[in-house]
Amino acid sequence: MASDDVSLVRAGDLVGCRYRLRQRLAHPEIPPLPEAVERQPQVDAGRAAVFGLLPERRALGDGRRKAFSRLTLDPALRVAEREARTRKAIKDRTTLIIDGALSGVVDGIAVLAEIDILVRQDDGRYLPVIVSNHRVARPSQTATMQFIPTHRLGLGKPLETAAKARHHTVDGYRVALAYLLLSDAGLASPLGAVVGQDRERAYLGDAARYVEALREALAKPTPHRPLRLKQCASCRYWALCDPELKKMDDISLVFPGQKARPLRERGITTVEETIAADLGETSRIARAWREGIPVLARTGVEPAPELRADVEIDVDMEAYLDQGAYLWGAFDGTDYRAFATWDEVGGADTDAEEENFLAFWTWLQSKRAAAHAGGKSFRAYCYAAGGENHWLTASARRFDSVDEAEVRAFIASDEWVDVFTHVRRHLVGTEGLGLKVVAPVAGFTWDDDDVDGERSVALRREARMGSAEAREMLVRYNGDDCRATAAVRHFLSAGAPGVPRLSSL
Repeated sequence: MASDDVSLVRAGDLVGCRYRLRQRLAHPEIPPLPEAVERQPQVDAGRAAVFGLLPERRALGDGRRKAFSRLTLDPALRVAEREARTRKAIKDRTTLIIDGALSGVVDGIAVLAEIDILVRQDDGRYLPVIVSNHRVARPSQTATMQFIPTHRLGLGKPLETAAKARHHTVDGYRVALAYLLLSDAGLASPLGAVVGQDRERAYLGDAARYVEALREALAKPTPHRPLRLKQCASCRYWALCDPELKKMDDISLVFPGQKARPLRERGITTVEETIAADLGETSRIARAWREGIPVLARTGVEPAPELRADVEIDVDMEAYLDQGAYLWGAFDGTDYRAFATWDEVGGADTDAEEENFLAFWTWLQSKRAAAHAGGKSFRAYCYAAGGENHWLTASARRFDSVDEAEVRAFIASDEWVDVFTHVRRHLVGTEGLGLKVVAPVAGFTWDDDDVDGERSVALRREARMGSAEAREMLVRYNGDDCRATAAVRHFLSAGAPGVPRLSSL
């Protein structure tokens, strides 16, 4: 079908902010934010890595009767042209169609499926394969999955491995959309596949699994007004939505997403109505937001003694996507020390990653042992321990040089402290309680205040390519996160001086 590139609904339009689609239709001239442009090479590199593994011809042992052909389309083509070439390639029985596109109508909605790889099966139907930057499967002792090696797509048979699928809604919608459009032509394989961070495997699953959820999402009307969500700050249309929300005095400015649901159910939709409703803490938070106060202190909460020790180490970790931790930083109150590897993490060659993790773990435990030997108390700290706990245990599990039981015992001890749990007990934030919100209130500033988790992914790619500047910035950013964690601890231990009390508003 001839169609307009902008007006077609993609799978990504059905996840997260639904108002984004309306903004895209009304303002096609607004370009992506610089951060999104910075992320694109990472996406392109992932796709290129997968496409580079795809077979170009039959291999020895495939037999002369095994037909094989492949076509790579230009993703910069307009949708109508790319779709016409995709459909012709399907008609020509092309084995691999790379960067194909199909459009159509699903339940009255004009949609577009951009399919990274279409793989012709022996029965003439096509298997849709998408490339994702998510980790789509994890090793498992109880479950199995089928996969086809990327270099054998179109030629090889499925293999079985001990793994469990990790489902991501947008990936499921992409596969389901391709399945529905292929079904319209009578060409849909019952299976779909996703190549995730392990670029060498296309994991197979039921292509129709997300069809019902996709149809439910398509049935929901596109909102006529914005709603603030967590991801708004990284959206190209926020500059348009922000003033619109402020004009409406919308309650999502203070309580984004579903946090405002209880208020809306009571008929309260604005910040002013929330303040006037005299709802205790909720109304006080709204008043603080109105007055530009980012953080409030709770009354009657005593500083926890575990926020201080004779020997204190503040820890922060940097991981690359879901592949592995490449930088462990530690600040002892005077000096910052970085344990970094710029080699690949999460791949087959784990020597550099293991050596780096072992060096960090050995150093940390030596500081702990020295404190104990000197009769001193010891504690290590991090801000929101989820990431650190995951990579501590995951790394120990992967590497024989560190005992996983020892790591788990340390995490469970009172010598490993999650500072964020104390922040939530002491403080209330009108813009959240992330480190970038709380540390400035404690008097800390970053040397590179424009670096965040997403930017660090792009910097990691540059660092892997040998950029000394990117490496220095990542280490400096990590060091500041360690120092910021220490600053927040000291601030809480002192009773959060200078911060307005929640009870006073």
